[in-house]
Amino acid sequence: MRPTTAVRTVRHDPADRPLLVIWEATRACALSCVHCRAEAQPRRDPRELDTDEATELMRQVASFGRPSPIFVITGGDCFERPDLDELVRRGRDLGLAVAVSPSGTAKLDRAALVRLQEAGVTAMSLSLDGATAQVHDGFRRVPGTFERTVEAWAVARELGMKVQVNSTMSARTVHELPDLAALVRAQGAMTWSAFMLVPMGRGVDLGVLSAQQAEDVMNYLYDLGPYVPVKTTEGHHFRRVSLQRTVLAERGVDHVAALGLGDLYRELTERTAAFGWGEPVRTRRPPVNVNAGYGFVFVSHVGTVHPSGFLPVSAGDVRVTPLPEIYRTSELFTGLRDATRLQGRCGRCEFARVCGGSRSRGYAASGDPHGEDPLCGYEPGSFPYPQDVEALLTA
Repeated sequence: MRPTTAVRTVRHDPADRPLLVIWEATRACALSCVHCRAEAQPRRDPRELDTDEATELMRQVASFGRPSPIFVITGGDCFERPDLDELVRRGRDLGLAVAVSPSGTAKLDRAALVRLQEAGVTAMSLSLDGATAQVHDGFRRVPGTFERTVEAWAVARELGMKVQVNSTMSARTVHELPDLAALVRAQGAMTWSAFMLVPMGRGVDLGVLSAQQAEDVMNYLYDLGPYVPVKTTEGHHFRRVSLQRTVLAERGVDHVAALGLGDLYRELTERTAAFGWGEPVRTRRPPVNVNAGYGFVFVSHVGTVHPSGFLPVSAGDVRVTPLPEIYRTSELFTGLRDATRLQGRCGRCEFARVCGGSRSRGYAASGDPHGEDPLCGYEPGSFPYPQDVEALLTA
């Protein structure tokens, strides 16, 4: 990465090579989570990529060149694949950095984690949507999920794995943020990723935050930066918030008044202040400029290629066309990398080149992958210090 003051960019051209390739190895999962994008099922789909086809996919990923994209095996629950350990070994033999994203089921035990580490996994992500069993298990709809997830988190850290913790931001869970932050701070994680819900799959009726609430949450997450390694998923305007907050801090301007932050921001901030964390303990890590089709690609369990797992439009099939060709040349991907095609406020916004909005949420709201992101409440041109922003972007 090449850091700037407020937003990072990748060293290589994201139009040529993705930073992340996410492979949905299966949709099978023993959980029945209320927000599930994949609407996971109890049994595996017979159309899934088999072991050899998955190996060929990894060869295609390796062919992007060095540095190779990070290859993440997810689901459903990737532990439903009996060949998971073998797939990890094959990926490592191809020179890939392989990570896994399992569900908090009974299969997520110490023995399974040890096998994965021996196969070559050095990083994993786990989902935690509440700071207590009552909240998290209610979200996942299977008792014991919270306990298994927290235990797996501790075991993975003990084994030396890097752990990312993912938490869904919805009207149902947003008030859990301070307690989740405290748990992440206490147990330790490489990253805490706040997933800004995209209304699709089972998550359609879960309760999306309002645009004002999203502004409050993202500014609260920005405040946590010196204490917790926080990032967002499908919350691309966090990069805009990072730029705004940097400018306001340099000018000595009160961000609460300048950005019109509301009651949710005050509630979350006051509850966190009560923890008495004291002086900052880490350097704030700026968010990275990656978006659907721009540094990021998703391959489904049946081999179809998508700009994101939350944008259900296919650009091709890896059984037919190599992934690098689809990523570099398909009309869907090249179009998403063209900021001039953005619609509505996203198209008029001066932050478009580092934000671009959630293309998944724009699609969910309008049926157009270039559509306006309804979770962003920013009115283009309203930030009073555009020259300061431009200076940061060109530093």
